[in-house]
Amino acid sequence: MNPTTDTSPARILVLSLAGIGDTLMATPVLRELRVRFPGATLDVAVLWAGSEEILRGNPNVSAVHRHDFIRASKLASLRFLLGLRRRRYDASLTLHPQGRRAYRIVTRVIGAPRRLSHRYENHGFLDSLLVNETVAQDYTVSCASNNLRLVDLLGPGPRSNEAPAYELFLSPEEKAAAEHRAAALGIAGSRWLGIHVGSGGTKNLALRRWPGTRWIELAKRLRAERPATRIVAFGGPGETEAHRAIKFAAPHVIVPEFPDIRHAAALLASAHSFVSVDTAFMHLAAAVGVPRQLVIETPTLNVPVEPMRRDWTRVPNPAVGKRHLDFYRYDGRSIAGSPQEIRWMMESVTTDAVLEHLLPALG
Repeated sequence: MNPTTDTSPARILVLSLAGIGDTLMATPVLRELRVRFPGATLDVAVLWAGSEEILRGNPNVSAVHRHDFIRASKLASLRFLLGLRRRRYDASLTLHPQGRRAYRIVTRVIGAPRRLSHRYENHGFLDSLLVNETVAQDYTVSCASNNLRLVDLLGPGPRSNEAPAYELFLSPEEKAAAEHRAAALGIAGSRWLGIHVGSGGTKNLALRRWPGTRWIELAKRLRAERPATRIVAFGGPGETEAHRAIKFAAPHVIVPEFPDIRHAAALLASAHSFVSVDTAFMHLAAAVGVPRQLVIETPTLNVPVEPMRRDWTRVPNPAVGKRHLDFYRYDGRSIAGSPQEIRWMMESVTTDAVLEHLLPALG
């Protein structure tokens, strides 16, 4: 660990570019930064529109700056970064688990005098020039705990003394809209199950989806064994084809449309149970306190990205076992293995295995 000064930063930039779920996992550190440095300007840079929506209404954040580095030209991205550079931040924090070197290049271009990050497996001499204050990442604790170590590195001060927890500030209007939507869908006041059949689309992360045929089989068997349980499928444009296939084979599954992820989260808050792999919706379900949450194990479900709650259920993946780090680390690489191998890995989780945990949860 590099030595730090006692001077409190007046302008702080948090980089949360990796994904929507990662931004939700970043909210505990935003709270701690505000407690530690109450008078500081605290800005956040994000890539995804959903990440910007997650931070809407967050009282700890001064401003959110969004730029789509994937679709924008290199020139447009450089202009965006130079605009942040002109804001003259005292410190920038590249949050866990952003292990790709590209993130450290971004923080170097922005040019804050203090550039904090974690040390990943791919950390080398060049990275020591890109970031100048680091702590080693820890695969045995949550992303929130990893990021709180950056707060301690940034400078001394008070702590909230609260366990890390997601923060999603839904407005009264969004909650009211969810009540109207539940009534229109015919699920108001009922015990219903939420599902999310998708996963992240960058690198090869889409391969960790549970097969669509299994979701269809699950919907049909629940229809037979728990006919009173309604099923609501959540997702966005990335799940359109999967939702179309499910609706064709299992018309009783409800597939609502939402104007944004916040309205989806507001409806999800009234679910009784939720099933997914490790996705942004897994974190949303934990954030809004769905009573029964099941997560189908994937090769990427490392301890740092597990739901930040105590009472969730892992549906074991026999092909993964305890070997998550053999398949996926935060070093910028994709899931290890061929597409066929990863798909086979997810096929190893049977519908019976999910029902074994889900039926008792439904009661």
